[in-house]
Amino acid sequence: MSRNILIAEDEPQNRKIQLTRRNYNVAEATSSHEAHATLIEKKTFTVILGDLNLPDGMNAQHIDQSRKRTDQPKKTYVTRASRRALFSGVLASLFALALLPASATAQLNGGSLGTERAPAAFENSNFLNSQLDKIIRKSNLTGAPSAGRTLPSINEPKAQLGMKLFFTKSLSGEYDVACVTCHHPSLGGGDDMSLSIGVDVLKDDLLGPGRRHNPTGEHYDGGPTVPRNAPTTFNLALWDEVLFHDGRVESLGKTVGANGDDLLGIRTPDTPLGVPDPNAGDNLGAAQARFPVTSPEEMKNFVDFAGLTNAEVRDNLAERLGMYGTPAGSPQFVDNWLEEFRVGFGDPSGTATALVTYDNIADAIATYENSQVFDKTPWRSFVEGNTNAIDSSAKTGALLFFNSVAAGGANCVSCHTGDFFTDEQFHAIAMPQIGRGKGDGANGDDDFGRFRETGTMEGMHAFRTPSMLNVTETGPWGHAGAYTTLEAAVRHHLNAEQAVATYDYTQLDPDIQTTNLISNTQNALDTLENNRLVGMDTLENVELTDLQVQDLLAFLNSLTDPCVTDRTCLGQWIPDASDSNPDSLRLNGVNDAGDFL
Repeated sequence: MSRNILIAEDEPQNRKIQLTRRNYNVAEATSSHEAHATLIEKKTFTVILGDLNLPDGMNAQHIDQSRKRTDQPKKTYVTRASRRALFSGVLASLFALALLPASATAQLNGGSLGTERAPAAFENSNFLNSQLDKIIRKSNLTGAPSAGRTLPSINEPKAQLGMKLFFTKSLSGEYDVACVTCHHPSLGGGDDMSLSIGVDVLKDDLLGPGRRHNPTGEHYDGGPTVPRNAPTTFNLALWDEVLFHDGRVESLGKTVGANGDDLLGIRTPDTPLGVPDPNAGDNLGAAQARFPVTSPEEMKNFVDFAGLTNAEVRDNLAERLGMYGTPAGSPQFVDNWLEEFRVGFGDPSGTATALVTYDNIADAIATYENSQVFDKTPWRSFVEGNTNAIDSSAKTGALLFFNSVAAGGANCVSCHTGDFFTDEQFHAIAMPQIGRGKGDGANGDDDFGRFRETGTMEGMHAFRTPSMLNVTETGPWGHAGAYTTLEAAVRHHLNAEQAVATYDYTQLDPDIQTTNLISNTQNALDTLENNRLVGMDTLENVELTDLQVQDLLAFLNSLTDPCVTDRTCLGQWIPDASDSNPDSLRLNGVNDAGDFL
């Protein structure tokens, strides 16, 4: 692979830089990679770089100025026969190039990182470590977003109770789905589908790809019934401001590290925007756990609980599990939940009416979800001092991730900030709109995102910034799951217009509704462009090479906790035959091949 190493005359200050490099064989490097040099007549040289936390004076302006000079001599390309003689005069300068990451040493074009990857010999780990250390210190990163938080263990009795509730079909209106239907640990804490299918399916226990809506089900059109992608439950306890794609569960205090538990209230869909819900529970997870059971498409269904308010649905479910009152629908034939609640809440003599309440159901489910903390990533190890925890490609990708576009980066950090890699804010980035939508737009199959909650144009087509932790395992990506590969999702962020124009429909399940994909997505693109015109912080178009995209993906891969790809490790959060089954209605999920998840 050929490689142009651009060397320019020093700027007016005639600043000379001492450049050194240890253990580097020029002859080997040049013969292996056909490195070329652009030489200036004066024999003072400065390596041309972007602003990737580099020494003062080294920036993209050097490139622009040197390119614009009319008196610049013609480029001279070094042949193999004359390499040793020619390079002997600038040996120290070339040695220094080995200290630069692949992306930093590539030729710049308008501030974006270079067009070709540097030779492996130039990817000096010490330099990369040094640059990343500056970023880590400047950004006050620890690598451990869970540090300093009070988090439950999966082994706690309440978390064990929550796990059994999470996997039981008893919390669905017609006993056909469970929370785990759309949020299985083995499927990235989601369901590995662009859009979920909740109630009325052909095979209740089949989760993930292959799950199909029953033709006899309500509102059957052949496609998925839930209008948005299922967010992962992994690291739910690390959110401090909002849950759901549109933030309809929102901490009003937004206290860092509190997960909504700051006594300032949590707003939910049961209350107007900005008004705390007195029944929300102690944290964001408990508030969130109150709503899937009230959604007809997700868990409630359309028959037994039809016409009931959200509060009435929850009360009926509690009465069903506690075997008291007169709950709607058919009764359970096996019910040993009271003893489970006594153990979970540490009250051996508690009554069903006191213990088996929906407040306690939500509390237990949230405790189980909040125990799913997976942040022991290779990146965390690197931040904590193990410089060998990630490879050079991931380190180069990290530089792309954390640096601005003007500095040659991709500026991912503008939204994916901090150790949790999210600003918890809402941004319109025009991900393709697929599926049934939320009833918005001219045809009713658009999704206006945060606008649905706030009614302000700042929220139009805007959705919550997801965390990047474990992002390799939590696809498909986008509020509607329109991208089924992480690379495609990344490329959309680099140029939304181009990504939409070349969108590959074949990546989708053929049953997914796409009738108005083009017009709805164009509406979102228009919103994105309008936001740019009025100066809102939003996506910038970024030019990266294929190799730089791979570096960026390598960095994202370093944000994955190994536990989430290890079934044995995840088994702690999946009940097995040794766990009690209080109502004999546990959903034992299988994949399309019939294998247990």
